[in-house]
Formats: sequence, C-alpha cells, structure tokens
Amino acid sequence: MDKNQPKRSRVPVMVALAVAIFGMLAMLVVDHGPWSRAHAQTADVANYHTTGAAGAQVAPTVPKSDIEPVAPGPKPAQPANPKTR
Repeated sequence: MDKNQPKRSRVPVMVALAVAIFGMLAMLVVDHGPWSRAHAQTADVANYHTTGAAGAQVAPTVPKSDIEPVAPGPKPAQPANPKTR
C-alpha cells in the first residue's frame, strides 16, 4: 500500500451491519413473538368493537328478488358468432 493513502477503517461498516442485524431481529421478535397471536372473539364482541361502540347498527341486506324486472332500453344485439351444434 502507498504511504500517501490513508488507511481505510472497517469499524463504521461493522457498526452499521451490527445495528442493522439487531434491528431486523428486534422487529421479528416484536412482530412474531408468542404474545402477538390473534385472539378469537365471538360475533357479539367483534361487532361491538367495530361498530357498536360508535352506535352503528349492523343490518342484514335485503334479499334479491327471484323475478327481475325487464331492463329499460334496447335489447342487446345477437352475438357475432353464435354457438352452433
């Protein structure tokens, strides 16, 4: 090595690598640790926590009628290539 060039230190690189590895391990432990499991809730509890606390009501949807009205407007054109048997 030339005497005029300063010696490069690897200490900052090693410190940055150690901090990065520590950060990744800490995130894994916090996100996937044994204390962060999903807890099963009954429907009443889940409903209260999501909408009931704000005073909202959950209502069932109106069932769709079996008989649909005729759509207004012109009927669609025949397909270009009808299926033939």
